[in-house]
Amino acid sequence: MWIGCQIHNRDYRQTSIVEAMPRISPELHLMLQLPSTDAPLRHRIAESILDEIRVGRLRPGDPLPSTRALADHLTVARASVVDAYDELCASGYASARAGSGTRIAPGADVAARAHAATHAVPGSPGRRSSAAPDAPDTRWDLTPGHPDPGLISTTDWRRAWRSAAAAAVTSDVPGPDGHPELRQSLAGHLRRTRGIAAHADELVIVPGVGSALRTLVAAAGLGGRDVVFEEPGYSRARLILEAAGARTRCVPADDDGLDPGLLNPTDAAAYCTPAHQYPMGARMPVGRRARLVADAAASGTLIIEDDYDGEFRYDVSALPALRSIDRGSECVAYVGTASKILTPAIRVAWVIAPPSLRTELVRALDTSGEACCAVTALALAQFIDSGALSRHLARASRTYAARRTAFVAALRRQCAAHGVDGVGIAGIEAGLHVVLTLPRSVDDVALSAELRDRGVTVPSLADYRTAPDGHRGLVCGYARLPETQAQGAAEVIGTVVRRHVR
Repeated sequence: MWIGCQIHNRDYRQTSIVEAMPRISPELHLMLQLPSTDAPLRHRIAESILDEIRVGRLRPGDPLPSTRALADHLTVARASVVDAYDELCASGYASARAGSGTRIAPGADVAARAHAATHAVPGSPGRRSSAAPDAPDTRWDLTPGHPDPGLISTTDWRRAWRSAAAAAVTSDVPGPDGHPELRQSLAGHLRRTRGIAAHADELVIVPGVGSALRTLVAAAGLGGRDVVFEEPGYSRARLILEAAGARTRCVPADDDGLDPGLLNPTDAAAYCTPAHQYPMGARMPVGRRARLVADAAASGTLIIEDDYDGEFRYDVSALPALRSIDRGSECVAYVGTASKILTPAIRVAWVIAPPSLRTELVRALDTSGEACCAVTALALAQFIDSGALSRHLARASRTYAARRTAFVAALRRQCAAHGVDGVGIAGIEAGLHVVLTLPRSVDDVALSAELRDRGVTVPSLADYRTAPDGHRGLVCGYARLPETQAQGAAEVIGTVVRRHVR
């Protein structure tokens, strides 16, 4: 189907009497031919625009129609056009500025003629495993905890790093009280997105969540003392706490996350992931959050709130961070990270500790010498202040929501088609992964190994539990799984699960 869309470009020139006179430039015609495939509509719209660039009807600097105008001409929902423009901007084919609309980016014509895609092409080989040379190929890597860095706007990203590189070079090593620009930027971001009213001086920048946990153990004197930990839980955090000298005491997490009633008076601290319990995906309700904070404040227990992916929610409203609850500032050490919202390659995390703990936190970091790169911190601050992070989170949330919907629907179709009993899907309301729950009789370790041989890398719940009789299941990260490949991955998973479930 060929559809024409006209755009009028208007500029102005000076007359001899210095009077601005409008001049209408030649009309720009977009003859969009939407591919007749089963690909998502946003991919088809983006690909049709790439065709226009490839043949020269659209050139670098040319404006694209408004999303509303193009949606009207294509008779599609405006959201699909918005998503298509987001995809073009994220891949570097277009750039968008407030008040200036969306334009074809420099170099887009060269990339289009080289057939560089804006998204993963269906049927293309996935990443190879980094294991031994004779290890099986990994077509679908569903390892959780990894966002899709391809969604980051290359224009915004490069601009932020250019700004950071332009700063004066110093010989100072940034200490715990350093990075004032980033602390100020993060204070505003956390207030807007997580409801945390914290002053920039309360934030401490650290090189990753591991550094935050090690420092909190030292600052709070948790060595040799009990720290409550969710079961199943984030095994890497548990190992870091134990390596730092803490004694973790695992308690079962239920459908609402960590139960405050399971804490003992002798517990020095409790580690939890209330926004999206890792890995089961429970969202701690407000009543339980309030009780956990109140009990901790009364008993002097430190709550370590790991808000690893609190920015991503789907079809549900945001719940307040523990830190933002009344008396939360007295007992909650809030930990956030750029790893899940951007990329793990950015080794930046932040801690907001209770006032009584901040001095010791700074002293512990001074002693360890752990520090974040000053240039990285400046680049991240610029990325936030320019509005690029807000745009990225909006774009990424829409993409992740679509990928989640496609993957979950494909899994459900497989379970229904094969009549598999005792299999469920948990944790779909937030985050970047879901859990395919399995009957207790299933050997999920063997199931995960067989899937790896079939080209699907997905860990079992055995990697996150300490008790041998705990939950069984697969922890499926969908952030890097294109919608067009959801069915293929689900079919392999369904086939293998059917053989293991009796």
